[in-house]
Amino acid sequence: MSDKKTSVYRILDANMNRLREGLRTIEEYYRFIENNEQVSITLKGLRHDLTKIEQNLGRDNLIINRDTATDCFSKENRPEELTRNNPEDIVYASFKRTQEAARVIEEYSKVANCPDASQVAKVLRFSLYSLEKTLWINKKND
Repeated sequence: MSDKKTSVYRILDANMNRLREGLRTIEEYYRFIENNEQVSITLKGLRHDLTKIEQNLGRDNLIINRDTATDCFSKENRPEELTRNNPEDIVYASFKRTQEAARVIEEYSKVANCPDASQVAKVLRFSLYSLEKTLWINKKND
């Protein structure tokens, strides 16, 4: 695999992990803090949609090209990651992280010649935008 292709799969792997972790973080809030079964199920469903992307990209391609040893951000937290004052800050940051990761996957899947993965990532991204808005409005109306 060429260096460029390796780098693309490394980007895709990092963002698949980021997206999965972010969804799980949001899901845990709605499951254990809000005790909202329906939202938890919705988030779990979105997390399981990642399987479709992973199948299109190829699990082996993602894992083989993973390189955490040379990731300049793998050793310590960035200062901006340490400013969470309450669980809602975590949820807000996680929504942004998941939306950004979905966009990265959407774009780099095109370079990896996986248009189906790109399309699933796009649908997922817009689902996250809508879900965030709905949950934000509901929270403000409580």
